[in-house]
Amino acid sequence: MLDRWTRLLESHIRENAVQMTREPAGQLTHPYTVPSSPNSPYYSDALWDWDSWSISIVLGQVEADTDQRGRFFDYEAGSIRNFLDHTDADGVMPVQMRPERTLIHGDATRAGGFAENMHKPVLAQHAALLTQRSGDASWIREGMPAIERFLDRYLESHVHPATGLAYWQTDFAIGVDNDPSVYFRPPRSTAAVYLNSLLYRELLAYGYLLEELDDLPAANRWRGRARDLADAMNAHLWDERDGTFYSADIGLRDIDPEDWLHRGAPRRWSSLIMRIDNWSSFLPMWAGLASAEQAERMVERLRDPRTFAARYGIRTLSRLEKQYDLRASNNPSNWLGPIWGMSNYMVFRGLVKYGYDDDARRIAEQTIELFGRDLETSGSLHEYYHPDSGEPIMTKGFQNWNFLVLNMIAHLEGRPMSAEF
Repeated sequence: MLDRWTRLLESHIRENAVQMTREPAGQLTHPYTVPSSPNSPYYSDALWDWDSWSISIVLGQVEADTDQRGRFFDYEAGSIRNFLDHTDADGVMPVQMRPERTLIHGDATRAGGFAENMHKPVLAQHAALLTQRSGDASWIREGMPAIERFLDRYLESHVHPATGLAYWQTDFAIGVDNDPSVYFRPPRSTAAVYLNSLLYRELLAYGYLLEELDDLPAANRWRGRARDLADAMNAHLWDERDGTFYSADIGLRDIDPEDWLHRGAPRRWSSLIMRIDNWSSFLPMWAGLASAEQAERMVERLRDPRTFAARYGIRTLSRLEKQYDLRASNNPSNWLGPIWGMSNYMVFRGLVKYGYDDDARRIAEQTIELFGRDLETSGSLHEYYHPDSGEPIMTKGFQNWNFLVLNMIAHLEGRPMSAEF
C-alpha cells in the first residue's frame, strides 16, 4: 500500500506543481507562486511569505525528479523580487500580496511604531535556497540592500533588549495562527521559539549570501548575530527541567525603583518560560542550534503517544494541553492539534539533521499514508487533518507544503533531496 501511495503522490505532485505558478498581474510585476490550485476557494491568487519559501523547496524536488533544472526559477525568484519591490525604506516587508492589494493590518510603519508583524524571516533563506540550487548569487545582488533593511528592521524593532530574543508584535499573521503562546496575548509579549528559530536561520542565510557575493567580513558579522540569538534561545527558551524549548513571556512590568512593594527585592529575571507543549518546540532541531544532548531529550518527548505522537504524524499541540482542539477554522487556521504537512516536514528535517533516522522514516511514512489516502479518496489534498483518523478537516485543493511529501519520498528512497538552506 505504501508503495502505491508513493507512486500516486509522485505522479500527482510532479504533474500539478505547475498549478502553484502565476504570471505577473497588477502590482505583482514578476512571476510568482501561490499555495493552491486555481480551483481552490482560498489562496489561489495570493503571494504569501513563508508559503512561497516552502513552495520553492518542493519545486526544487520536482526539478530534480524530472531532470528539468531551472524550470521554476523565474517564478521562485519573482516571488522574492515582488516582496523586495514592496519593501519600504525602513525595511518593512508585507506578509502577503495579491495583484490588486497588499495585506496590511494596522500600522507597521515607522510612524506607527512598527507595531504590526511583517514578512516572516525566511526571505534570505528563500534567496539562499535558490542560490545553492543554481550555483550563482549574482541574480540577488541588486536585492541585497532591501534584504538588509528587512533584517535590520527585525533586529531593531522586533528584539527584546533584556533577553536578545525576537518577539511578535501582535498575534496577527504569525503563520501558526492560533498558537496559544501568542494568540490572544498582549502585543509584544511573546518571544516565540518558532519565530526565533526562523530568524536564526535567516541570519545565517544572509551571511551565506554575502559570502557568495565576496563580502566575507560582513558575512561573519551576520553569522555572529545568529550565534548571539542562539545563545539567547539557550539561555531563555531551553527548559532543563522538561528537556525542551518553550516560548517565553517577556511582557513583564518595568522595574520601578520607587515602588514600595518591589524595591526591596526587584525581579532579577527578564522572561518567564511558558510551558505550552507545541510542535514548534522542536524547531531548534530543524534550525540546527540544539545540542546533541538537548536533541536526545526532545526526541523522547516527540515519541510520546500521550502528547505529540499520532497515527499520522506529529500533533501541532500536545493533546494534554487544555487548548487542544481539532475543529475546523480559517483565518485563523487551526494549529491546536491537527496534522499539518509543514509541521510534519520540519520535525522530520530536524530528526534527519540529528541522525534519528528511524523516527524520521516513521513520520515520512505516516505522511505518505495520510496524503496518499486523501488523494486516492478525494482526488485532492487538504490543508490540515485529524491526527488519529486522518480525515481532512479543511480546504480541499491545498497544495503548498503538503507537496513536501515528495522531498520525504526522495529521502526515503536514497535519492538527492531538495532541502531548505
